[in-house]
Amino acid sequence: MKNTDQNILTDTFGRTHTYLRVSLTERCNLRCTYCMPANGIPLSPKESLMTADEIFTISQEFVALGVTKIRLTGGEPMVRKDFPQILEKLASLPIEIGITTNGILADRYLLLLQKNNIKTITISIDSMQQDKFEQITRRDEFKRVWKTIQLYQDNGFLVKLNIVLIKGFNDNEIINFIQLTQHRNLTIRFIEFMPFDGNQWNMDKLVTQQEILDKVNYTFPLQVKRMKDAPHDTSRNYKIEGFSGSFSIISSVTNPFCDTCNRIRLTADGKLKNCLFSGHEFSLLKPLRESQSIQTVIKKALQSKFATRGGMDTPEKIQNPNLHSRNRSMIAIGG
Repeated sequence: MKNTDQNILTDTFGRTHTYLRVSLTERCNLRCTYCMPANGIPLSPKESLMTADEIFTISQEFVALGVTKIRLTGGEPMVRKDFPQILEKLASLPIEIGITTNGILADRYLLLLQKNNIKTITISIDSMQQDKFEQITRRDEFKRVWKTIQLYQDNGFLVKLNIVLIKGFNDNEIINFIQLTQHRNLTIRFIEFMPFDGNQWNMDKLVTQQEILDKVNYTFPLQVKRMKDAPHDTSRNYKIEGFSGSFSIISSVTNPFCDTCNRIRLTADGKLKNCLFSGHEFSLLKPLRESQSIQTVIKKALQSKFATRGGMDTPEKIQNPNLHSRNRSMIAIGG
């Protein structure tokens, strides 16, 4: 696994990729409308999915090439029975580990995360109203998720909440979410609704970065403070003056952050995606199982990366449903 090419994770636009997002499974215990088609998706056969050892081996390769952060996603990563073993293996690497979860099973893994020195957890919750939560997730799990959020906060974790905004559905909760940060050290992350196969996306459902800021500035005049973003951050970060927590906006559609992107994605079936929006994939699992080097495939994937949103670099392209259907549904990519 020796790094034979220092530039293997650098694309043709000079972007070096140090952040790997690994989907552990296509399965989930929720059925969120923006993530999964109403009829579900055909799941990959078990034998085509990465084992715990294969996840670790591929991750080791990326760390040797310069990756410094790995985020575990799904589906829901914690539905994998070997989630503890995967986490403990990855925690042995010299990296930062992040986890994105829907929070339903996270209460049982609090001690595991503490043991492996994880201090931050990202939990998806798209409404604070129980009926809306059930409507968007197609499951009645609101109370359990909210208890998990409180549990992790009470135990000293930095908790980030992901909210996918959909116009006419939950955009009237923007201020309610921000008010959670008044006395809690929460980070609220508003995410623009993005187009994927089968999620019924259109521009009319999009709540833009500017619309969010307009609402916030109207409610908190002269109190909204722009924070310094971390290098390669996908979010624009803000704080209400005097509040304990903060909020941020991830505007992949209206204000993409592609010029500083350092992220690559590994799907549960071992395919490398050089961009969330890209329909092109590069299998790492096949050459790995054939005892071949995966570095050539990784380099090819990085050299094929477009400058912006998988090649959807105009408003016309981002609104073209034929381009969305070339990609997987979000559940199959990994959050």
